[in-house]
Amino acid sequence: MIYFFNTIYPIPEAAVEYVMANSSYIKVKKGHYIRQPEEGEEMIYFVVSGLLRGFLQHEEVEITTWINEEHTMIGSIRNIGLEASSGEYIQALEDTLLISLKRSCLDEMYDQYLEINVIGRKMLEVYYRDAEERAYLSRLPSAEKRYSRLVETRESLSGRVGLKYLASYLGMKKETLCRIRAKHAKLRRK
Repeated sequence: MIYFFNTIYPIPEAAVEYVMANSSYIKVKKGHYIRQPEEGEEMIYFVVSGLLRGFLQHEEVEITTWINEEHTMIGSIRNIGLEASSGEYIQALEDTLLISLKRSCLDEMYDQYLEINVIGRKMLEVYYRDAEERAYLSRLPSAEKRYSRLVETRESLSGRVGLKYLASYLGMKKETLCRIRAKHAKLRRK
């Protein structure tokens, strides 16, 4: 996580020591949750290895809102700055290794180290662009165009994420995704 921060903007040794003293490794088995609504203190995580998804529950349907892999920061951003539950679940899609940090520790670092504010701003820029891409993806008029866009922009996910979750992320039925993937595979073989 320190290396990741330093690739964005150099951080002072005191901030490194603070992160080291207030973070810990967590191993999460495939299928387990690291966050559920109404859970205790907000946490942020650096994904060392593995794959996770965020989702919301609407009636009996899970709506996958994001999928992230190694070398990213994750956490619930739906309620940043609010004293309300985000309603979000975060689930491991593979055995995953994370580094955890309490959200309150991050806020404390923002107050103590100006460099962390620069890192936070640059990370929010990336995540805002990612959210904009997801908004664009969800508005494409056909399931096939949504899948093609995903393969174009995040090819690593297409073979790594289970069909159920990928279909949810793309806003289509699993059967539709199966047909589209088969068609794409057939076109690639030609």
